[in-house]
Amino acid sequence: MLAAAGVAAAIGVHAAVPAVPKLTAAVVLGMAAAHLPGLRPVVRGVARPGLSLAGKRLMRLGIVLLGLKLSLGDVLGLGWATVAMVLAVVAATFTGTLWLGRRLGLPGDQPLLVATGYSICGASAIGAVSQAAGSDEEDVASSVALVTLCGTLAIAVLPLLQQPLGLGDVEFGRWVGASVHDVGQVVATAQSGGAGALREAVLVKLMRVVLLAPLVAGVAVAVRRQARWVKGRAADAGTEAEGGAEGGAGSAKAGARPPIVPLFVAGFLAMIVLRTTGVLPERALGLAGDAQELLLAAALFGLGSAVHLPTMIRTGGRIALLGLASWVVVAGVSYAGVLVTT
Repeated sequence: MLAAAGVAAAIGVHAAVPAVPKLTAAVVLGMAAAHLPGLRPVVRGVARPGLSLAGKRLMRLGIVLLGLKLSLGDVLGLGWATVAMVLAVVAATFTGTLWLGRRLGLPGDQPLLVATGYSICGASAIGAVSQAAGSDEEDVASSVALVTLCGTLAIAVLPLLQQPLGLGDVEFGRWVGASVHDVGQVVATAQSGGAGALREAVLVKLMRVVLLAPLVAGVAVAVRRQARWVKGRAADAGTEAEGGAEGGAGSAKAGARPPIVPLFVAGFLAMIVLRTTGVLPERALGLAGDAQELLLAAALFGLGSAVHLPTMIRTGGRIALLGLASWVVVAGVSYAGVLVTT
Protein backbone atom coordinates (compact mmCIF):
# COMPACT_ATOMS: atom_id res chain seq x y z
CA MET A 1 0.00 0.00 0.00
CA LEU A 2 2.82 2.40 0.81
CA ALA A 3 4.56 1.62 -2.50
CA ALA A 4 1.29 2.25 -4.36
CA ALA A 5 0.94 5.58 -2.57
CA GLY A 6 4.51 6.40 -3.58
CA VAL A 7 3.70 5.63 -7.23
CA ALA A 8 0.64 7.89 -7.07
CA ALA A 9 2.78 10.66 -5.60
CA ALA A 10 5.41 10.16 -8.33
CA ILE A 11 2.72 10.45 -11.00
CA GLY A 12 1.57 13.67 -9.36
CA VAL A 13 5.11 15.07 -9.35
CA HIS A 14 5.50 14.20 -13.05
CA ALA A 15 2.18 15.83 -13.88
CA ALA A 16 3.18 19.00 -12.04
CA VAL A 17 6.75 19.04 -13.41
CA PRO A 18 6.85 17.04 -16.71
CA ALA A 19 10.64 17.35 -16.88
CA VAL A 20 10.90 15.01 -13.88
CA PRO A 21 10.36 11.38 -15.02
CA LYS A 22 8.05 9.22 -12.91
CA LEU A 23 10.81 6.72 -12.12
CA THR A 24 13.17 9.43 -10.92
CA ALA A 25 10.43 10.91 -8.73
CA ALA A 26 9.68 7.44 -7.31
CA VAL A 27 13.28 6.92 -6.17
CA VAL A 28 13.50 10.36 -4.57
CA LEU A 29 10.15 9.98 -2.82
CA GLY A 30 11.21 6.57 -1.47
CA MET A 31 14.37 8.10 -0.05
CA ALA A 32 12.37 10.94 1.47
CA ALA A 33 9.87 8.55 3.06
CA ALA A 34 12.71 6.62 4.71
CA HIS A 35 13.99 9.76 6.45
CA LEU A 36 10.85 11.75 7.31
CA PRO A 37 10.27 11.56 11.10
CA GLY A 38 6.61 10.64 10.72
CA LEU A 39 7.12 7.90 8.11
CA ARG A 40 10.53 6.56 9.10
CA PRO A 41 9.24 4.13 11.80
CA VAL A 42 6.67 2.75 9.36
CA VAL A 43 9.13 2.41 6.46
CA ARG A 44 11.74 0.67 8.60
CA GLY A 45 9.19 -1.33 10.56
CA VAL A 46 5.82 -2.74 9.56
CA ALA A 47 6.10 -1.68 5.89
CA ARG A 48 9.64 -3.01 5.31
CA PRO A 49 8.63 -6.51 4.12
CA GLY A 50 6.16 -5.08 1.62
CA LEU A 51 8.62 -2.49 0.32
CA SER A 52 11.30 -5.16 -0.05
CA LEU A 53 8.80 -7.31 -1.96
CA ALA A 54 8.09 -4.38 -4.27
CA GLY A 55 11.80 -3.76 -4.80
CA LYS A 56 12.41 -7.38 -5.85
CA ARG A 57 9.32 -9.09 -7.29
CA LEU A 58 7.76 -6.06 -8.97
CA MET A 59 11.13 -5.17 -10.43
CA ARG A 60 11.28 -8.59 -12.07
CA LEU A 61 7.82 -8.21 -13.56
CA GLY A 62 8.69 -4.76 -14.87
CA ILE A 63 11.84 -6.11 -16.52
CA VAL A 64 9.84 -8.87 -18.23
CA LEU A 65 7.44 -6.30 -19.70
CA LEU A 66 10.41 -4.18 -20.78
CA GLY A 67 11.01 -6.82 -23.46
CA LEU A 68 7.84 -5.71 -25.25
CA LYS A 69 9.57 -2.45 -26.15
CA LEU A 70 12.02 -4.38 -28.33
CA SER A 71 11.87 -6.28 -31.60
CA LEU A 72 14.65 -8.08 -33.40
CA GLY A 73 13.91 -6.08 -36.55
CA ASP A 74 14.54 -2.77 -34.81
CA VAL A 75 17.88 -3.94 -33.50
CA LEU A 76 19.07 -5.39 -36.83
CA GLY A 77 17.91 -2.24 -38.59
CA LEU A 78 20.57 -0.24 -36.80
CA GLY A 79 23.30 -1.80 -38.91
CA TRP A 80 26.32 -3.79 -37.83
CA ALA A 81 28.53 -0.74 -37.37
CA THR A 82 26.15 0.73 -34.80
CA VAL A 83 25.74 -2.65 -33.10
CA ALA A 84 29.52 -2.94 -32.81
CA MET A 85 29.69 0.60 -31.40
CA VAL A 86 27.09 -0.23 -28.74
CA LEU A 87 28.95 -3.41 -27.79
CA ALA A 88 32.18 -1.44 -27.41
CA VAL A 89 30.51 1.24 -25.28
CA VAL A 90 28.90 -1.31 -22.97
CA ALA A 91 32.11 -3.36 -22.62
CA ALA A 92 34.33 -0.33 -21.92
CA THR A 93 31.89 1.23 -19.45
CA PHE A 94 31.19 -2.00 -17.57
CA THR A 95 34.77 -3.19 -17.22
CA GLY A 96 36.18 0.28 -16.48
CA THR A 97 33.58 1.08 -13.83
CA LEU A 98 33.86 -2.35 -12.19
CA TRP A 99 37.67 -2.07 -12.03
CA LEU A 100 37.63 1.45 -10.61
CA GLY A 101 34.90 0.65 -8.08
CA ARG A 102 36.96 -2.20 -6.68
CA ARG A 103 40.10 -0.07 -6.62
CA LEU A 104 38.20 2.55 -4.62
CA GLY A 105 37.20 -0.10 -2.09
CA LEU A 106 33.43 0.31 -2.41
CA PRO A 107 31.60 -2.21 -0.22
CA GLY A 108 29.60 -5.24 -1.29
CA ASP A 109 28.26 -5.42 -4.83
CA GLN A 110 28.27 -1.66 -5.38
CA PRO A 111 31.02 -1.73 -8.06
CA LEU A 112 29.15 -4.43 -10.00
CA LEU A 113 25.77 -2.71 -9.70
CA VAL A 114 27.00 0.77 -10.63
CA ALA A 115 28.86 -0.68 -13.61
CA THR A 116 25.71 -2.44 -14.73
CA GLY A 117 23.50 0.63 -14.34
CA TYR A 118 25.82 2.91 -16.30
CA SER A 119 26.53 0.45 -19.10
CA ILE A 120 23.05 -1.02 -19.74
CA CYS A 121 19.86 0.68 -18.63
CA GLY A 122 20.04 2.31 -15.22
CA ALA A 123 17.86 1.12 -12.39
CA SER A 124 16.24 -1.71 -14.39
CA ALA A 125 19.62 -3.30 -15.10
CA ILE A 126 20.71 -2.86 -11.48
CA GLY A 127 17.55 -4.61 -10.35
CA ALA A 128 18.08 -7.49 -12.78
CA VAL A 129 21.73 -8.10 -11.90
CA SER A 130 21.08 -7.74 -8.17
CA GLN A 131 18.54 -10.57 -8.43
CA ALA A 132 21.09 -12.85 -10.09
CA ALA A 133 23.89 -11.90 -7.68
CA GLY A 134 21.77 -11.90 -4.50
CA SER A 135 22.98 -8.39 -3.67
CA ASP A 136 22.31 -6.62 -0.38
CA GLU A 137 19.29 -4.32 -0.51
CA GLU A 138 21.28 -1.33 0.70
CA ASP A 139 23.90 -1.80 -2.03
CA VAL A 140 21.10 -1.88 -4.60
CA ALA A 141 19.48 1.25 -3.21
CA SER A 142 22.73 3.24 -3.13
CA SER A 143 23.59 2.25 -6.69
CA VAL A 144 20.11 3.12 -7.96
CA ALA A 145 20.29 6.51 -6.27
CA LEU A 146 23.66 7.32 -7.88
CA VAL A 147 22.70 6.18 -11.38
CA THR A 148 19.36 7.98 -11.18
CA LEU A 149 21.03 11.22 -10.11
CA CYS A 150 23.57 11.15 -12.95
CA GLY A 151 20.94 10.17 -15.52
CA THR A 152 18.76 13.06 -14.40
CA LEU A 153 21.65 15.49 -14.71
CA ALA A 154 22.22 14.24 -18.27
CA ILE A 155 18.77 15.53 -19.26
CA ALA A 156 19.99 19.07 -18.65
CA VAL A 157 23.68 18.74 -19.56
CA LEU A 158 23.80 16.78 -22.84
CA PRO A 159 21.54 19.05 -24.94
CA LEU A 160 23.85 21.97 -24.07
CA LEU A 161 26.77 20.03 -25.58
CA GLN A 162 25.16 19.19 -28.94
CA GLN A 163 26.32 22.30 -30.77
CA PRO A 164 29.79 22.63 -29.15
CA LEU A 165 30.51 19.00 -30.07
CA GLY A 166 29.31 19.52 -33.65
CA LEU A 167 26.63 16.83 -33.58
CA GLY A 168 23.71 16.80 -36.00
CA ASP A 169 20.32 15.58 -34.86
CA VAL A 170 20.95 11.94 -35.87
CA GLU A 171 24.40 11.88 -34.29
CA PHE A 172 23.10 13.56 -31.14
CA GLY A 173 20.31 11.00 -30.83
CA ARG A 174 22.73 8.11 -31.14
CA TRP A 175 25.07 9.67 -28.60
CA VAL A 176 22.23 10.08 -26.12
CA GLY A 177 21.03 6.51 -26.70
CA ALA A 178 24.52 5.14 -26.15
CA SER A 179 25.41 7.17 -23.06
CA VAL A 180 22.28 7.96 -20.99
CA HIS A 181 21.19 5.31 -18.50
CA ASP A 182 17.41 4.94 -18.21
CA VAL A 183 15.01 4.70 -21.18
CA GLY A 184 12.85 7.52 -19.82
CA GLN A 185 15.90 9.72 -19.35
CA VAL A 186 16.97 8.97 -22.93
CA VAL A 187 13.59 10.13 -24.23
CA ALA A 188 13.67 13.27 -22.10
CA THR A 189 17.20 14.12 -23.26
CA ALA A 190 16.88 13.30 -26.97
CA GLN A 191 13.56 15.04 -27.59
CA SER A 192 15.37 18.39 -27.56
CA GLY A 193 16.97 17.36 -30.87
CA GLY A 194 13.70 16.67 -32.64
CA ALA A 195 11.89 13.56 -33.91
CA GLY A 196 14.92 12.19 -35.80
CA ALA A 197 17.15 12.42 -32.76
CA LEU A 198 14.50 10.81 -30.57
CA ARG A 199 14.05 7.82 -32.92
CA GLU A 200 17.79 7.16 -33.17
CA ALA A 201 18.23 7.55 -29.40
CA VAL A 202 15.50 5.05 -28.57
CA LEU A 203 16.75 2.45 -31.07
CA VAL A 204 20.34 2.65 -29.82
CA LYS A 205 19.15 2.58 -26.22
CA LEU A 206 17.03 -0.49 -26.80
CA MET A 207 20.04 -2.19 -28.35
CA ARG A 208 21.80 -1.66 -25.02
CA VAL A 209 18.78 -3.11 -23.23
CA VAL A 210 19.09 -6.30 -25.32
CA LEU A 211 22.50 -6.86 -23.71
CA LEU A 212 20.84 -7.08 -20.30
CA ALA A 213 20.04 -10.77 -20.80
CA PRO A 214 23.59 -12.00 -21.55
CA LEU A 215 24.99 -9.81 -18.77
CA VAL A 216 22.60 -11.27 -16.18
CA ALA A 217 23.36 -14.77 -17.42
CA GLY A 218 27.09 -14.07 -17.08
CA VAL A 219 26.65 -12.81 -13.51
CA ALA A 220 24.63 -15.91 -12.64
CA VAL A 221 27.39 -18.16 -14.01
CA ALA A 222 30.00 -16.23 -12.01
CA VAL A 223 27.95 -16.59 -8.82
CA ARG A 224 27.62 -20.33 -9.37
CA ARG A 225 31.35 -20.71 -9.92
CA GLN A 226 32.14 -18.68 -6.82
CA ALA A 227 29.72 -20.75 -4.75
CA ARG A 228 31.33 -23.94 -6.07
CA TRP A 229 34.81 -22.59 -5.26
CA VAL A 230 33.78 -21.61 -1.71
CA LYS A 231 32.21 -24.99 -1.16
CA GLY A 232 35.34 -26.72 -2.45
CA ARG A 233 37.56 -24.69 -0.13
CA ALA A 234 35.33 -25.57 2.80
CA ALA A 235 35.52 -29.26 1.91
CA ASP A 236 39.31 -29.14 1.59
CA ALA A 237 39.59 -27.55 5.02
CA GLY A 238 37.48 -30.28 6.53
CA THR A 239 34.72 -27.97 7.68
CA GLU A 240 32.02 -30.33 6.50
CA ALA A 241 33.40 -33.02 8.75
CA GLU A 242 34.30 -30.87 11.72
CA GLY A 243 31.99 -27.86 11.61
CA GLY A 244 28.85 -29.66 12.70
CA ALA A 245 25.57 -27.86 12.33
CA GLU A 246 27.25 -24.46 12.06
CA GLY A 247 29.44 -25.58 9.15
CA GLY A 248 26.45 -27.10 7.37
CA ALA A 249 24.48 -23.90 7.66
CA GLY A 250 27.38 -21.79 6.50
CA SER A 251 27.99 -23.88 3.40
CA ALA A 252 24.32 -24.09 2.46
CA LYS A 253 24.22 -20.54 1.26
CA ALA A 254 27.63 -20.88 -0.39
CA GLY A 255 26.42 -23.98 -2.23
CA ALA A 256 23.29 -22.31 -3.56
CA ARG A 257 23.22 -22.53 -7.36
CA PRO A 258 21.24 -19.78 -9.05
CA PRO A 259 20.01 -20.63 -12.55
CA ILE A 260 22.27 -19.64 -15.44
CA VAL A 261 19.33 -17.79 -17.02
CA PRO A 262 16.95 -16.52 -14.30
CA LEU A 263 13.26 -16.94 -14.99
CA PHE A 264 12.58 -13.23 -15.34
CA VAL A 265 15.37 -12.94 -17.97
CA ALA A 266 13.80 -15.82 -19.90
CA GLY A 267 10.53 -13.90 -19.70
CA PHE A 268 12.28 -10.76 -20.96
CA LEU A 269 13.61 -12.66 -23.99
CA ALA A 270 10.21 -14.27 -24.60
CA MET A 271 8.59 -10.83 -24.69
CA ILE A 272 11.11 -9.69 -27.32
CA VAL A 273 10.17 -12.67 -29.48
CA LEU A 274 6.47 -12.00 -28.90
CA ARG A 275 6.86 -8.35 -29.94
CA THR A 276 8.80 -9.45 -33.04
CA THR A 277 5.93 -11.70 -34.21
CA GLY A 278 3.66 -8.66 -34.50
CA VAL A 279 0.64 -10.47 -33.05
CA LEU A 280 0.07 -7.92 -30.29
CA PRO A 281 -1.99 -4.84 -31.23
CA GLU A 282 -0.69 -1.36 -30.46
CA ARG A 283 -3.26 -0.92 -27.70
CA ALA A 284 -1.99 -4.01 -25.89
CA LEU A 285 1.60 -2.79 -26.22
CA GLY A 286 0.56 0.60 -24.85
CA LEU A 287 -1.14 -0.97 -21.84
CA ALA A 288 1.88 -3.19 -21.24
CA GLY A 289 4.13 -0.13 -21.38
CA ASP A 290 1.98 1.66 -18.80
CA ALA A 291 2.00 -1.41 -16.54
CA GLN A 292 5.76 -1.73 -16.88
CA GLU A 293 6.28 1.87 -15.83
CA LEU A 294 3.99 1.49 -12.82
CA LEU A 295 5.71 -1.71 -11.71
CA LEU A 296 9.16 -0.18 -12.02
CA ALA A 297 8.01 2.95 -10.19
CA ALA A 298 6.73 0.83 -7.29
CA ALA A 299 9.98 -1.15 -7.26
CA LEU A 300 12.12 1.98 -7.29
CA PHE A 301 10.07 3.52 -4.49
CA GLY A 302 10.76 0.36 -2.47
CA LEU A 303 14.48 0.52 -3.28
CA GLY A 304 14.64 4.23 -2.53
CA SER A 305 13.12 3.60 0.88
CA ALA A 306 16.04 1.27 1.67
CA VAL A 307 18.62 4.05 1.23
CA HIS A 308 20.33 4.90 4.52
CA LEU A 309 21.87 8.35 4.09
CA PRO A 310 24.42 8.06 6.95
CA THR A 311 25.85 4.95 5.25
CA MET A 312 25.90 6.70 1.87
CA ILE A 313 27.69 9.67 3.40
CA ARG A 314 30.44 7.42 4.75
CA THR A 315 31.19 6.17 1.21
CA GLY A 316 29.77 9.23 -0.54
CA GLY A 317 33.06 10.61 -1.81
CA ARG A 318 34.19 7.31 -3.28
CA ILE A 319 30.88 6.41 -4.90
CA ALA A 320 30.48 9.95 -6.26
CA LEU A 321 33.96 9.70 -7.80
CA LEU A 322 33.05 6.38 -9.35
CA GLY A 323 29.84 7.85 -10.76
CA LEU A 324 31.64 10.84 -12.27
CA ALA A 325 34.40 8.70 -13.78
CA SER A 326 31.93 6.23 -15.25
CA TRP A 327 29.87 9.08 -16.70
CA VAL A 328 32.98 10.46 -18.43
CA VAL A 329 33.83 7.01 -19.80
CA VAL A 330 30.39 6.21 -21.21
CA ALA A 331 29.96 9.71 -22.69
CA GLY A 332 33.48 9.79 -24.16
CA VAL A 333 33.50 6.28 -25.64
CA SER A 334 29.99 6.68 -27.09
CA TYR A 335 30.90 10.06 -28.60
CA ALA A 336 33.94 8.53 -30.30
CA GLY A 337 31.82 5.61 -31.48
CA VAL A 338 29.19 7.90 -32.98
CA LEU A 339 31.84 9.86 -34.87
CA VAL A 340 33.37 6.68 -36.27
CA THR A 341 30.10 5.02 -37.29
CA THR A 342 28.39 8.07 -38.84
